[in-house]
Amino acid sequence: MLKAQARPVHLYMEANPNPNSLKFVANFMLVEDGVSFDYPDAESAQNSQLARELFNFAAVQRVFIASNFVTVTKTETVEWMEIQTIIRDHIKQYLESGQKAVTASFEKDPLFDENDSEVVKKIKGILDEYIRPAVEQDGGAIVFHSFEDGIVKVQLQGSCSGCPSSTVTLKAGIQNLLTRMLPEVKEVQAEGI
Repeated sequence: MLKAQARPVHLYMEANPNPNSLKFVANFMLVEDGVSFDYPDAESAQNSQLARELFNFAAVQRVFIASNFVTVTKTETVEWMEIQTIIRDHIKQYLESGQKAVTASFEKDPLFDENDSEVVKKIKGILDEYIRPAVEQDGGAIVFHSFEDGIVKVQLQGSCSGCPSSTVTLKAGIQNLLTRMLPEVKEVQAEGI
């Protein structure tokens, strides 16, 4: 009888603009492209055994999972050099066991809503095509929240949540792009920072 082979897992670590976050990148997709899961605490991680396990480490403050990476945000009282190898090894062992990083499933595309106005559809399209890849590069995500009276509200997740440079990214990058591409947009604000 043939024994199932464990998937070879290769993880490498990437720093990002948030000094308290570290991105652990896998050699395969963990969740569907364009979908992300932000866990600010263990209680919110009901659909991710991996995130719940990571919260067992006292230094772990937040876990974020998207495409092929896990971003872990640590407390300020610990240095990455003290814990990065332990966390990387734990993620690697978990993924090698064949378990899913997240067990959520969607009946429809979570980014698309047929009731969206044409402007909201355009905003979501710009965020998905131009902004999301750049923000994911830094271990985070941007999620559309709302659009009203010319103001786009977004949520910054993962390493972007609480990052010292997130305000610059929001105003200099995202707001400039959206206001240039869509005259209906006057300002971009972050929810929950």
